[in-house]
Order: sequence, then structure tokens, then C-alpha cells
Amino acid sequence: MEQRKPDRTLDRDGQIAVLHSLLDIGEMLVCSGAEINRVEDTLARIGYSYGAEHMDIFAIMSSIIVTAVFPGYREVTLTRRITSPGPTDFTKIEELNALSRECCKAPFSPGKLREKVCRIREEQLSDRDLIAGSLIGSFSFAVFFGGTIADGLTSAGIALLICLLQKRIVKYMPNTVTSNLVISVFMGAFIWSITRLFSFLHQDWVAIGDIMLLIPGLAMTNAFRDVLVGDTIAGLMRLIESLLWAGAIAAGFMVAFWFLQEVVA
Repeated sequence: MEQRKPDRTLDRDGQIAVLHSLLDIGEMLVCSGAEINRVEDTLARIGYSYGAEHMDIFAIMSSIIVTAVFPGYREVTLTRRITSPGPTDFTKIEELNALSRECCKAPFSPGKLREKVCRIREEQLSDRDLIAGSLIGSFSFAVFFGGTIADGLTSAGIALLICLLQKRIVKYMPNTVTSNLVISVFMGAFIWSITRLFSFLHQDWVAIGDIMLLIPGLAMTNAFRDVLVGDTIAGLMRLIESLLWAGAIAAGFMVAFWFLQEVVA
């Protein structure tokens, strides 16, 4: 990788400030669903643009370590613990990539870089976009896998409840596996009840439409990609988390269906 000469000389405080911003960028990339290779490459390029002579980046799903060696053998190492990965957000990944390209062309001051990073961090997916995507996705999957229009509309209606639970439960259960288990139990019980109440609805197709909103398809795909490009540790960690996530969803629906079938039916 070509090392860029800095446009300005940073003092010790400026170097540390830049590395703090790098950790924020890396954390947002990991939490938004970016592959590990992209995270490490992005942070290294930004570090070189600020005058680092050597960059060592180590990133996994739960931690990021950044070491930069500046002229005069001044070495700075910072680490960041990632405790709660967020939802996949391609918009945030795109904005962070654009920011990294801007830095490589003409580095900002440490304060300006911090300001831009904070602005991107504060941006959140609007509730309207989340609900619209959930409605379209659940309806489409329910019909695609063989359900009727009524099944699709019912699945879309239940998707609204899933969005509401995701917004509420995440405040009390930051662990993705636990929160998805709880959501799956509630949704499984609701689907079982409504399909028993209205006999023209098909339980399997309604459930499939809503399950597709919860399964970690992208996370599992990135896990295999990480392994194939050599980030074995990160890939295996992401794969294990994805399997636990998927298992929690399956267990939640299964427990709800089995319990109601045995106790109520």
C-alpha cells in the first residue's frame, strides 16, 4: 500500500485524536455489517494519509486494535472493545467509505475529522424506511414461498409488531441472540393464535415471511467471506454468532408453537 505524505505535521495530541477517530470509524463499520478486510484496509489508508509510516490494524467482531508509527518512531496504540453490534446499515458504510476517500485525497484537521465522524455516527435509519422495508420484505417472502395474498398481508402486519419490539427490546437486551429469542417467542405465539382464529390463513407461510426479517443472512455471508480472504478468527466468530442467532430464532418459534399446541389445543 502506498504511504502518503502528510499535508500537515501533527503533534502528539493530534495523533491520538486521529487514532480515536479511526477507532470510531472501525467500530461503526463493524457494527454496520462491513467485512473485516474492509475495516482494516480503510483504517490503514486513513492512517497513512495523516503521516503514519506504518499502520498495524487488528479487528474482530468484539475488538479493534490500532497501532500507528509516526515519523521519529513515535508509536501510538489504542484499542476499542465492541460490546453491541448494531443492525446492518449500508448507508453508513457508504458514508464512511466516502469519508475515507476524502481523507486520503486531502486530510482534514483532527477536529474536523472528529466532527464528520460524529455526524455519521448520529445518523440513524428512519422509522419510516425501516417499517417500509419490513412490510415489503415480509409480504414478498410470504407470497414467494407459496402463501396467498392474505398470508402476505398478515405477515406484513405482524412485521409492524416486530419493528416495534426491536425498537423496545434492544434497550433492555443489547445481546442480539437473547433479543431475537424473545421476539421469536412473542411472534410465534401471535402467529399461532391468529392462524387458528382465521382458518384461511396458513401458519407456515405467514411465519416464513416474518422469520426472513430476523435471520442473519448477510452476517453469515460475510463470515464465509472473511474466512476465505484469510481473516479466519473474525470469520469464525461471526459465523458462530450467526448460527447462535439463527438457532435462537428457530427455538423461539418452535417453543411458542409447541407450548400453545400442547396447552391450548
